[in-house]
Amino acid sequence: MILGAPVDAVTLEEAVARVAAWLSQGGRHQVLTLNPEYLYRAQREKDLLEIAWRANLVTADGVGILWAARQLGQALPGRVTGVDLLLALCQRAAVEGWRVAFLGGKPGVAEEAARRLRRRFPSLDVVATWHGYFGPGEEAGIVEQVRRLHPQLLFVGLGSPRQERWIDRYRWELEVPVLMGVGGSFDVLSGRVRRAPVWLQRAGLEWLWRLLLQPRRLGRILTLPRFAWLVWRSVRERAEERDGA
Repeated sequence: MILGAPVDAVTLEEAVARVAAWLSQGGRHQVLTLNPEYLYRAQREKDLLEIAWRANLVTADGVGILWAARQLGQALPGRVTGVDLLLALCQRAAVEGWRVAFLGGKPGVAEEAARRLRRRFPSLDVVATWHGYFGPGEEAGIVEQVRRLHPQLLFVGLGSPRQERWIDRYRWELEVPVLMGVGGSFDVLSGRVRRAPVWLQRAGLEWLWRLLLQPRRLGRILTLPRFAWLVWRSVRERAEERDGA
């Protein structure tokens, strides 16, 4: 647990295997890819912590989460990011015949992401795409369309934490076995945004690449030192509790 939120110690392969097991067993499941920004915000907006606890799988999306886990004496095998898990699940879906759907992004982005993924995985069955620019009055119609098409995997890219709240709210109405928030993954997969080179990803500097491409993200990046301070404070409090025991 990190700052009150659960984090599952899974690899990418283990996360895919868990989703595959859910699809064979039935039920309704939420996947949440946890990053420092979400967790920092959840310290003030407690419903976000509650959503994390209700989620069936919470992965470490970001080197900040891995760093925090190390400071708190927890072992996590590595990052499982939204875009990487989406790709891995689509690859498996093409083999297994799972039906997938995409919801989010600007008009045309999810559609282009689906088109490129079909080229990459020719057997992938994308039953529908919807953009994320809809108002409250349109949500009921989208929910009904999803129910009618009945995808087995619904990837929701509405931005965090809107997507997590949306999934948590409609999880049971949608009747989709697995729902997962994917942030800006559709922008990357559609080619609208370039992902950092692999060497930068491995160095833990993907955040810097995003900042260079999208300077407006500066405010979000400034969350990182605040998040680090909360982690350090948590480490100190735990040490004081041990010393006083």
